[in-house]
Amino acid sequence: MGSGPSFPMVPMTRDKLFIVTGANSGLGYEIAKWTSMMGATVILACRSEGRTQEAIEKMNKEFQAEKAKGTAGLTDSDSLALEYMQLDLASFASVMEFCENFQKSGRKLHVLFCNAGLGLGPFQKSSDGNEMLLQVNYLSHFIIIGKLFGIMKQSGPDCRILLMSSAAHKSGTFDLKTINYDGNPDSYPRLNYYGRSKLYQIMQAAEMGRRLAGSDVTINSIHPGLIDSNFWRDWNTGLKKVAHGAMQATGVAKSPFRGAKCSIDLAVNPKYVGLTGLYWCDSKVVTPNSDARNKGKQEALWQWTMEKVKGYLTEEEIRGLQGTGSEQAG
Repeated sequence: MGSGPSFPMVPMTRDKLFIVTGANSGLGYEIAKWTSMMGATVILACRSEGRTQEAIEKMNKEFQAEKAKGTAGLTDSDSLALEYMQLDLASFASVMEFCENFQKSGRKLHVLFCNAGLGLGPFQKSSDGNEMLLQVNYLSHFIIIGKLFGIMKQSGPDCRILLMSSAAHKSGTFDLKTINYDGNPDSYPRLNYYGRSKLYQIMQAAEMGRRLAGSDVTINSIHPGLIDSNFWRDWNTGLKKVAHGAMQATGVAKSPFRGAKCSIDLAVNPKYVGLTGLYWCDSKVVTPNSDARNKGKQEALWQWTMEKVKGYLTEEEIRGLQGTGSEQAG
């Protein structure tokens, strides 16, 4: 499986259900493929049905290749349990429809992997009026967690929420007054706002980890490393293209499979039961920057976010997120 930390092949049955956002390429593709190859049912929550069906077909071909190689720990099933559900994180209407469709299905949910995200493109605003990185990388996933947490709480003793963050959080400043960029598009500090969106995910995991303690649902954030994936599609001009090429040539940029190892490990490994609110890299707990660790700022972000998304959550869903009783943030 290549160099670096690996993950156990944990046998799972098809009633073990995963949702992976952005699962038709990059890290999400590898997470969905390997967890389904262990036997789980995986919902690929993506914008494009065509691209996702192509990804599902490719995953099944790669599954057959792994079986032919004699890879240990693969499911005995003839094909993978992979499903497509439409989700566009740039639209709160799409997020709500996705959540409502899943709620109506009556299914359990054991792992929710908030993987999808945008990279360092030019300034955009969503149709909901939000700076695009804020909405896609943070707010939409927050709503999904809020709406599906009640299902996860009833789905068994070990359910996990995982957020794909980044060491780039260190380039983001914490400033609620400018959280939703409304300045000159030509002066948009894209690296700073990308870093902000990843900073919020680490803070969210820490705050939710405290609030949801005792619920049998854990939440953690992950830095996968520099990944050679579609993340770079908006960077491939001039010096940025040269920098990307250099990372590929020197091996600094990981393949999606190498980058996904920690994520897959955290999704399936039984040794992580009960660990919550932490920030991980290479299957180890690491320390994020001081803003990410600041409990006062975590609480301030929480309150701002709850005010922002409260129109999309029911009163019961809001109460569910506020805490489960003995363990609440304060």
